[in-house]
Amino acid sequence: MAKIQSSKYVLCLVSSLVLNLISIINLYVGREWNLNWSSKAAREAEAVAAISCSGHGRAYLDGIVVDGKPPICECNSCYTGPDCSQPLPDCAANADGGDPLFLEPFWMQNAASSAILVAGWHRMSYTYTDDSYISQELDRHIRKLHAIVGNAVTEKRFMIFGAGSTQLLNAAVHALSPDNSSLPAKVVATTPFYPVYKRQTDYFQSGDFEFFGDTSLWKNSSDTSMNFVEFVTAPNNPDGKMNKAVLQGPYAKQIYDHAYYWPHFAAISAPADEDVMLFTLSKMTGHAGTRFGWALIKDEAVYERMINHMTLNTMGVSRDSQLRALKLLKVVLQSRGREIFEFGYKTMQNRWEKLSKIVSLSNRFSLQEIAPQYCNFFHKVRPASPAYGWLKCEMEEEKDCHEVLKAGKINVREGNKFSADNRHVRVSLIRRQDDFDLLLQRLTKFVSEEDGGGDNKTM
Repeated sequence: MAKIQSSKYVLCLVSSLVLNLISIINLYVGREWNLNWSSKAAREAEAVAAISCSGHGRAYLDGIVVDGKPPICECNSCYTGPDCSQPLPDCAANADGGDPLFLEPFWMQNAASSAILVAGWHRMSYTYTDDSYISQELDRHIRKLHAIVGNAVTEKRFMIFGAGSTQLLNAAVHALSPDNSSLPAKVVATTPFYPVYKRQTDYFQSGDFEFFGDTSLWKNSSDTSMNFVEFVTAPNNPDGKMNKAVLQGPYAKQIYDHAYYWPHFAAISAPADEDVMLFTLSKMTGHAGTRFGWALIKDEAVYERMINHMTLNTMGVSRDSQLRALKLLKVVLQSRGREIFEFGYKTMQNRWEKLSKIVSLSNRFSLQEIAPQYCNFFHKVRPASPAYGWLKCEMEEEKDCHEVLKAGKINVREGNKFSADNRHVRVSLIRRQDDFDLLLQRLTKFVSEEDGGGDNKTM
């Protein structure tokens, strides 16, 4: 009798397990069936990504559609045709813009891990469930990234998100300027400096702050009643120097712009540890179009003023941008930053080496000098790999270097855009490989045509 009951018990147990297994299988199949909307979206994305555009362009999901066909190819500079296969022989090399498209191949190599598919009902609210405008998970990943790279102190710091670091610039100026002062804060920067500092400050000028030019003009000022807000860019845009604050004292406050303080552009010598520090996704992962940046703030009162400014301005950064930034940082952190920074550094160092080699053969042009430096991230002394060349026309009669290069079909950015003289120009090294290859081609031709070519400088 006991054996019969035991057998019945085992049979019931087995039957229960089988039924549960069938239920689980049905549930899984049902869930997979319910996810058909994602399968369709994935197929659409894969179909567009498969359009090759001859390797000289890209097709995008939001690209122009003609007659219901797949989106057309959007060609790189100096290429044309339906599939971007036709080079434009008289096209000028584009070394002007700051688009960090040199990282595009890295993300194509990591297509699967970096892809993201967003439901139509994703984060429809103005705020997250904690009533903030900031993803706490993204905040955590950013702090983890800084700790691994070693380029910024995040402990006991408040974090603010912005639409790129561009939006955070004026928020910081506002927060550091005195309220209801009879004299506005003097906003300054060291020449050559990123032109948006002046343009933004002039555009948003109020009774609280005003742009007052180069920092050196105020270095020896004895007027202690003046309030200063100094932009300190390290590495500097356009010349790659690791700038430091010039003005000191209780009435001098600084905004440290560390957009380029990542291992592919500069040696990481120590964690930045200033009161107000700005960073941007665009120069770290290359995703300028995502429009995402962040600030690390030490003082709570400054943080509160910046938060208030940002809330009144945009009520936070797009939830979609934050989601994409989170996904990208997860990819970066999979290798503890090693893969993307090695890829980026090797690309930039190779480009700087090639540009320097060509310029070294010229009596007409010169470049800024950046010495090799020990990098705590790579654990070695590494040669320079700046984002830009700060090129100078050395001939006395060539006072406008932009026009000189333009005549040779090279588009660059004028020195006066950075409040410097026009003997200097900024040469962008961070665009696509097509752009850089054409730049080298045009510049090599320039140098080879110099008078007395055989007497040019030796390497």
